[in-house]
Amino acid sequence: MGAIQALRGTRDILPAEVGYWQKVEAVVREILGKASYREIRTPVFELTSLFERGIGEATDVVGKEMYSFQSRGKKPYSMTLRPEGTAGVVRAYIEQKLHAAGGVQRLWYTGPMFRYERPQAGRQRQFHQVGVEVLGTADPRADVEAIAIATDILQTLGLKNLHLDLNSVGNSEDRQRYREALIAYLTPYQAELDPDSQDRLTRNPLRILDSKDKRTGEIVQDAPKLGDYLCDDSKRHFERVQNLLTQLGIPYQLNHRLVRGLDYYSHTAFEIISDDLGAQATVCGGGRYDNLVSQLGGPDTPAVGWAIGLERLIILLQQLDTLPPTPLDFYVVSRGEQAEENALVLAQKLRHAGFSAEVDLSGSAFGKQFKRGDRSGASACLILGDEEAQNQTVQIKWLATGEQTAITQADLLANPDQLRQQLQTPNPH
Repeated sequence: MGAIQALRGTRDILPAEVGYWQKVEAVVREILGKASYREIRTPVFELTSLFERGIGEATDVVGKEMYSFQSRGKKPYSMTLRPEGTAGVVRAYIEQKLHAAGGVQRLWYTGPMFRYERPQAGRQRQFHQVGVEVLGTADPRADVEAIAIATDILQTLGLKNLHLDLNSVGNSEDRQRYREALIAYLTPYQAELDPDSQDRLTRNPLRILDSKDKRTGEIVQDAPKLGDYLCDDSKRHFERVQNLLTQLGIPYQLNHRLVRGLDYYSHTAFEIISDDLGAQATVCGGGRYDNLVSQLGGPDTPAVGWAIGLERLIILLQQLDTLPPTPLDFYVVSRGEQAEENALVLAQKLRHAGFSAEVDLSGSAFGKQFKRGDRSGASACLILGDEEAQNQTVQIKWLATGEQTAITQADLLANPDQLRQQLQTPNPH
């Protein structure tokens, strides 16, 4: 029987790649922390009805892509691995009465999501997102703050070829008027639409606007524009968003076909797109969802949010190759039982003093250990034989110069600041 392999659509994140993930997480925590966003952690599975009611039963996510299964017990119920983060955050906001404190709740989350779709570069069946949700305000400034923070995160990570697509999907009455006009326009072309768009024509016609099918794309070029069906309040909201983006110096382009794929969006919809990712270009997507909280049983609560797909983001960071190697201060080699024990103790003392230290645990000859020390990228190699262990001394070899000296272990640890300065100097002697 062959070795067990990872399931299709899942992948291992190996140590050589993890540094990129840690870099993203560190930047996200710093930037969101400065903007007073607080982290929330919700379960990875929820009642299926949460996503049916929140995302919309007519969406592709609910209709085709969810991992749902029955619970065990006398009264089984359907549960689903979360396909996105917003619905779970809103459920927690309602259930835990976060709205009771009043004011605006600025929340963020990160973690794995699950959708059954064809795996490809940057898109897996288990994938990861970081997202924000701002609940409790209808102010257009919240929309722009969210966009600005997403832009800050991506630019701080070093991404260059980005642009912001912007649209307004109005309120529910605007969308109903537009929906009727769009169906009336598309119905004569029904036979020419791709199969998915034919299916969406009566269930979810707005999704036809972002079809990737060539002929369908040609047909919708002359379709009515949603912006022509916005009421005065919706127009004012969208104009304020655009003015604030201009004041912040964030360039954008209007995309009348941008509707996003989930039913809960209202007013502002946006995507931040990379020109370096080919067909899978969207790095960040989001918008306003003023009716979702009440739709899920909570009080009327306007809200806005976004999510960044981390797999796609990591691909871009790897293309930039901006990740510096993880520095290692000391590589500790030893030979002999007493020396090997002493090496472990010395390394732990160095770590407690704020240094990084790796102990060679191979037990092989000094020559082989020295070769691994050279490959480790350490600044210095600490060498312990039984004589050094007995005398409480250590040989320190500076790998940049090859210079080697003996020092007592007490002196090595006596002045951490001086030792740190030596480590930062290419030729410490």
